[in-house]
Amino acid sequence: MANVIYDKYKEALLGAEDNVSLTSNTTPVKVSLINSDVEIFNSTDQFYDDITVANGVIATATLANTSVTNGVLDGDNLVFETVEDEIECEALLFWIDTGNTATSRLVAWMDTNIDGLPITPDGSNVDVTWSTSGIFKL
Repeated sequence: MANVIYDKYKEALLGAEDNVSLTSNTTPVKVSLINSDVEIFNSTDQFYDDITVANGVIATATLANTSVTNGVLDGDNLVFETVEDEIECEALLFWIDTGNTATSRLVAWMDTNIDGLPITPDGSNVDVTWSTSGIFKL
């Protein structure tokens, strides 16, 4: 697989639909640490309830201080705190948390050129440091 922006997210952006902002304070961007042996990328997935949360999502953190400049998303580095599952994680899933999994849009799947991935958590924090050029570009 490769890093990809979900097609349904692009459609929502072009259609000016609800819950597409990556810089909103009311609908934060979340990032989930994914076991891709259980949850694989599916281009037709649209909302958080389309994924296998019970088995595929190992940990989730909020992306703080998001900004978009020249089509590039940026934000603070991430810390997944005290990740105890000893299951190898190979991907990061970006999604917009509306408080309802049926309306929380999937944004991006990243599993390539991410420092520290894959990782097998051992009970300590899992740190993700973004590139100085930003997280991803639309």
